Amino acid sequence: MLDWRADGDFASGDYSRRYEMRFDGGAVVAGSASPDVVPIPASDPAGVDPEEALVASVAACHMLWFLDLARRAGLDISAYSDRAEGELGRIESGRMAITRITLRPEVMFAGDRPSDGDLARLHASAHDRCFIANSLKTEIVIAN
Repeated sequence: MLDWRADGDFASGDYSRRYEMRFDGGAVVAGSASPDVVPIPASDPAGVDPEEALVASVAACHMLWFLDLARRAGLDISAYSDRAEGELGRIESGRMAITRITLRPEVMFAGDRPSDGDLARLHASAHDRCFIANSLKTEIVIAN
């Protein structure tokens, strides 16, 4: 659920772009337009902007599939992190879009580390299974 309330002069454009995202399990996340798009104080730099949320969704989906596939392959993972980034650009129609998402997964193994080839195959398989990635036209790159 998304929840926003007017707190300024909406008609003049002087209103807050802060909102809350409420999820099924009860989590509440502060959201906002990016301060790069809407200047502070109308935006909240502590809030998650929609572009960040999309990139995080792709990274989380990839990670969850990767962890499952690695477990099935008998690997023992102790930690996983990703410094995922999204790039904005113009698409053919001239409109702005997230044109590329780069995932930078770092996997720590408690047991033996697989070969680079096996690791790349696991990431490719996770990418193929990710519902979010399969829903986007955006290029998604897995960098190591």
